[in-house]
Amino acid sequence: MKKMSTKLISVVYEPSEEGGYVAYAPSLPGCNTQGDSLEEAERNITEAIELYLEELSEVGDIQPQKASPLIGAVLVYA
Repeated sequence: MKKMSTKLISVVYEPSEEGGYVAYAPSLPGCNTQGDSLEEAERNITEAIELYLEELSEVGDIQPQKASPLIGAVLVYA
């Protein structure tokens, strides 16, 4: 049986033009999904990440990209 570990993966949620949200993990190329609500998008991206990492572990020593973009916000006065 494989040992399970906990990983913290950054996720970006963007409003979709058609409604709902698109979600993706910048450090996992091609790992993206969508949902009608933010909650659904979060459930879907969690499942997509779990499947993505499972596939990586089956392939062997391929690891997700170590460096991922930093996402933040700044307050500006204009």
